[in-house]
Amino acid sequence: MEWYQLENFRAVARTQHMTDSARDLSVSQPALSRSIAKLEQELGCPLFERNGKHIVLNRYGKIFLRHVDRALQEIATGQKVLDDMLHPDRGTVSLAFLHSLGTNVVPSLLGEFHEQYPDIQFKLYQNYTALLIDQLEAGEIDLCLCSPVIPDDRIGCQTLFQEELLLAVPIDHPLACRREVNLAEIAGEPMITFKKDYGLRIIMDQLFSAAGLTPVITFEGQEILTVAGLVEAKFGLALIPYTNGVEKAKITFLHIADTDCHRSIEMAWIKNRYMSPAAQKFKDFVSKAFTGH
Repeated sequence: MEWYQLENFRAVARTQHMTDSARDLSVSQPALSRSIAKLEQELGCPLFERNGKHIVLNRYGKIFLRHVDRALQEIATGQKVLDDMLHPDRGTVSLAFLHSLGTNVVPSLLGEFHEQYPDIQFKLYQNYTALLIDQLEAGEIDLCLCSPVIPDDRIGCQTLFQEELLLAVPIDHPLACRREVNLAEIAGEPMITFKKDYGLRIIMDQLFSAAGLTPVITFEGQEILTVAGLVEAKFGLALIPYTNGVEKAKITFLHIADTDCHRSIEMAWIKNRYMSPAAQKFKDFVSKAFTGH
């Protein structure tokens, strides 16, 4: 059994299409078919069900794929460890973060970090917390900046700062002249919020539930600026942080007086997974930038 056989098997297992896999691997289809057949012969069992031109991973193949994924990941990690030992001040950090942090927080961090470590590169991703954690667990990223995650012994996290969530209302709304309100005062108001697995939506649902209220939801969005724009257009009210860009909307922000209305921004990583010197440098840099240590 050879390295190329495992890579070929994984490629075909993921696409379940021999022609597409051959193109992706830059090999001929007959050569790829022979490689898979030889692997199956060595293992003593078929890995795919074949029906004409169609192939489907069978139960043996599914079991073997899990082990192949782990084995190839371990080899890739070993290669990365050696490269990092040879070039500790170079490398690439895979960082993912919330959309709302992309307008100011992350650009500022990256700019300051680059002045100290100009040879370290970044791969950047934006998403909401649930998907950021999925990327983290899958090994696709080194670190993520997200809102609070469900407690998990595998995940390390550090609170960086807190953002107050404010009630956004149109500038001519009856509440716009107020400085603060209680949640009960907006119980019947239409609310613009976020999709159910977004952190800001989870926080809003928890706040309303704790107050014994059920929000009247008119729209579920994905971006804070989109939600702010819909508030300006009088589609409803919203609980959002004051982030760059919202000042352009014709809306007014009020404090919530009767409850702690904040969200924490955290840095998360996998505790027992290898972290490259480049990623560790950035992790330490972010920690010091917000907490001083």
